[in-house]
Amino acid sequence: MILVETVPAPSLVGNAMGDPVERRVPVVTPPGYEDSDRRYPTVYFLAGFAGGGTLTLGESIWSENIPQRVERLMNRGEIEPMVFVIPDCITRLGGSQYINSAATGRYEDHLIDDLVPYVDHRFRTLADRDHRAVMGKSSGGYGATVVAMRHADVFGLVADHSGDRYFDFCYRADIPHVVAALASWNSSPAEFLREFPHPPKQRGRNWFTIVNMLAMASCYSANADAEIGFDLPFDLHTAEMRDDVWQRWLEHDPVTLAARHVEALQSLRTYFIDCGRWDEHHLQLGNRIYCRELDRLGVPYHYEEFDGGHRNTAHRYEISLKIFSEAWSGGAGKP
Repeated sequence: MILVETVPAPSLVGNAMGDPVERRVPVVTPPGYEDSDRRYPTVYFLAGFAGGGTLTLGESIWSENIPQRVERLMNRGEIEPMVFVIPDCITRLGGSQYINSAATGRYEDHLIDDLVPYVDHRFRTLADRDHRAVMGKSSGGYGATVVAMRHADVFGLVADHSGDRYFDFCYRADIPHVVAALASWNSSPAEFLREFPHPPKQRGRNWFTIVNMLAMASCYSANADAEIGFDLPFDLHTAEMRDDVWQRWLEHDPVTLAARHVEALQSLRTYFIDCGRWDEHHLQLGNRIYCRELDRLGVPYHYEEFDGGHRNTAHRYEISLKIFSEAWSGGAGKP
């Protein structure tokens, strides 16, 4: 059964973007849940940028949405019965990266302090880290890794699908396009945001790139004294890097963070990572660099590259859900 819960979000009260402090969260319960006293493991699915919450309920005549996929797998006995939760951590600009920022809100705190206790109180869960998993795609893959690094006492199993990492590759290539597009519209970031989501002219092919860059800056380089509430890591005229701001971004890069959270990463029951070998944001390269760092640190993980890009990869979730299931059914939790 798919339920939509209205979850209070006290951690988001007073957020700088004025985003909602109640969140609508889809929850998939297992077959027979209503007729049983059994407790179940839980999976938290962190959607990619500009996704999450009830947006994942969109239906198609040709494909399943995420809750439908999970229901099918449970109904066929292909994965263990579980409570499957889809948080809403969307911001006005599209996403929070599932971390705390003065420019967006305390979304990491919302997950840990608001949502997990709500789910454990509202549903019959096995409320411990060994039966609680976090997974996600793209920004959600990034969130799954970073949240697990910082809260391994909450999440003991992780699946990171095409998560953002090695920022020098996955973000920097967009900077010249952002500068050129803003110049072509004779628009500053402040003017762009005043008009947002309606741009001053036709959106053009770089509109989304601008939004994504501004959203990432709101997460990684908040600055209450800046006109727009955060700093951009580049010059708006020349696109040259502002090294001091860029360094603040790199402090959030999983490649940098891993060494600070070695014990947490080593403690995970399961850490599954994958990426398409043709990823349009060069994340396959970032993942190779990240996995080399995990090797150096002695962190157990399993990494796969598959024949695909960044999009249309929902079939990969079946792999990670089956890995979680194997761990919960007494297996090693490895593919």
